[in-house]
Amino acid sequence: MKTQVKEIFEEIRSLISGKTLDALLPPLIFVIINNSLGIDRAVTGSLLLAVILAIIRLMRKQTWKYALGGFFGVALASGLVHITKNASNFFIGSIISSVFLFLTALLSVFINKPMAAWTSHLSRGWPLEWYWRKDIKPAYNEVTWCWTLFIFVRLMIQFLLWQRGNVFTLAWANILLGWPMTLFVLIGSYIYGIWRLKQLGGPGVEEYREGKNPPWKGQTRGF
Repeated sequence: MKTQVKEIFEEIRSLISGKTLDALLPPLIFVIINNSLGIDRAVTGSLLLAVILAIIRLMRKQTWKYALGGFFGVALASGLVHITKNASNFFIGSIISSVFLFLTALLSVFINKPMAAWTSHLSRGWPLEWYWRKDIKPAYNEVTWCWTLFIFVRLMIQFLLWQRGNVFTLAWANILLGWPMTLFVLIGSYIYGIWRLKQLGGPGVEEYREGKNPPWKGQTRGF
């Protein structure tokens, strides 16, 4: 049990990797300043914070894609708000991102190439052929269906709040349904995925690579 808990914390640490501040702080600062000082100063404040976060990342010699990606995301959202003079539009990018993720997840299960398998393959580098085995793939299909449902619910909440123009509630919904809820879903996916792989009785990644014959020990770490 202690080993599994340790593995989960290691997974969380690798998933967060310092990107949460970039996602959480600019929208929060935007809403706080908008409520007290107006849209124009809120745009300036969120842009200034995005620049500071980007500079800090670059000074720490972190991946420049994260630094510039976070800045450009805030810059596009701020530009849209400045043009439309509608504070709710600061979160359009998040809504579009949810639409894209929902459609991608849904399509992946319909073509029987689940998104959970692709994300695991890209992050871990495990052989893609292993994921497509009949005694492995169902676990990734089921987890992807859970992701699809979560993303759909998040999208509906975001869209309804955006339509109502409630910037403060929309900001907090984005924050809570962002990294906190995503981490909760991913932890659940990890626990369920490991259990489901064990139920399916397929080989572990290393057993597959080494061409071992059954009975297999199965995948005991990572999903």
